[in-house]
Amino acid sequence: MRNLALRLRYDGSAYHGWQRQKDLITVQQVMEEAVEKVCGEKTHVTGCGRTDAGVHALRYCANFRTDCSIPVDRIPLAFNTRLPGDVAVTDARVVEDGFNAIGSCVKKEYIYRILNSRIPDPFLEKRVCFYPSPLDIGAMQAAAAAFVGTHDFAAVRSVGTETKTTVRTVYWCEADRESDIITVRVCADGFLYNMVRAMVGTMVYASYGKLRPEDIPALLETRDRRLTGPTMPPQGLYMNRVWYDGPAGEMMADELTSADACFFGENDAF
Repeated sequence: MRNLALRLRYDGSAYHGWQRQKDLITVQQVMEEAVEKVCGEKTHVTGCGRTDAGVHALRYCANFRTDCSIPVDRIPLAFNTRLPGDVAVTDARVVEDGFNAIGSCVKKEYIYRILNSRIPDPFLEKRVCFYPSPLDIGAMQAAAAAFVGTHDFAAVRSVGTETKTTVRTVYWCEADRESDIITVRVCADGFLYNMVRAMVGTMVYASYGKLRPEDIPALLETRDRRLTGPTMPPQGLYMNRVWYDGPAGEMMADELTSADACFFGENDAF
């Protein structure tokens, strides 16, 4: 039996997140249905993270075990003939038996996009957060920097999946503006439920002076969700990168695609 890791990407607009749910369509469900059609067997597909309803993935890793003998280089083509057009497998590798897409992940990066303009763009409606009020990018950058480091992030998570600890290490948190698009990038060893969206909401609060960037470490120490910013809408959030050791790490270290370059700009794959 082989353990196969897949690299995929998806537009999450039509899905209620990754994780399979009763009576709601999810990305995990369509992936497991594709496995059954391609490999002729039912199996569990493990994803590298629980993206929520409306959240997208530019790079996402999943794995499953199978007796299917299809050559690994043919796996993407075989799957894409069975998947809806808003989900695509872009690569596949045979990985070690102990590999697990979520448990073996070293770190992850999310990006969040805000269209900060008085005029909405209908072509971006489901792919950015439209925010018409002016935002102070300098204040957002200062707030972003305050999240970097090892902290208890309970103050920027929503009630949801229980975890053993709410302590996480954020390796970088940055905010940049190009024309009307603000992009926030956050990389950490793991994320709590709605953590990135609440972090961005806290940066927005800092933009309005509702809190000071230098107060964020103290606010995190309170573990009180009521003291930080709102949870931003899901459509601006993308899982962007995931890091692994071994064959899966090589597979996930792809370069920027032409589609990404057109929509996101040349620096967003790195």
